[in-house]
Amino acid sequence: MCKERIVFMWTGALVLIGLALGFWVSPWWLLLSAFIGTNLLQASLTGFCPLTRLLDRMKIPRCTTDRSGLYHLPPSTESPAGT
Repeated sequence: MCKERIVFMWTGALVLIGLALGFWVSPWWLLLSAFIGTNLLQASLTGFCPLTRLLDRMKIPRCTTDRSGLYHLPPSTESPAGT
């Protein structure tokens, strides 16, 4: 899985978890969704995303896009084993 898809997956999951907990447990959990939304807004303005920094340290590759705009893993630069 590539970096952008991981970021989309985690932020979407955390927003939904915050909404569910806010509905069934306590309204204070809605602050989790507000925090994630605020973080997404500041990341779009500044280019800084803590999750992306963590994924950089884990050496997760960036996604590439094709003409349709779909994300794909970048082509591997390593040759297959045994060749």
